[in-house]
Amino acid sequence: MNRVLWVAQVFLGVLFLMAGGMKVVVPVDALAADMVWVTHVPAMAVKAVGVLEGLGALGLLLPSILRIQPQLTPIAAGGLIATMVSAAGVHVWLGEGAMAAVPLVLGSVAAFIAWGRAVAVPISAR
Repeated sequence: MNRVLWVAQVFLGVLFLMAGGMKVVVPVDALAADMVWVTHVPAMAVKAVGVLEGLGALGLLLPSILRIQPQLTPIAAGGLIATMVSAAGVHVWLGEGAMAAVPLVLGSVAAFIAWGRAVAVPISAR
């Protein structure tokens, strides 16, 4: 179970670092070609989502890797769950119901990590 959780953490961590970094670095006009939702919210909201995703990714990885405050990993996973539920809601609101599946799956993986690191296989601090 520990290995499965590590695979999930690294997968989501890398994915959210890339996705969040892209939202922070790439101009919103360029993002609009692939992400319809960015045209419906202020540019600063897009950047804020990117920062939150990046921080969530770091929270999934660093506390567990460094074994410093590892209880922050399930908390970071909880933040990503909230972000993904919100993203699914935005897709439904925009009439893109099928697109809501992606954030719901990612949120489910984050929920698995939150449960796994809080209950099943917590990482002990140094």
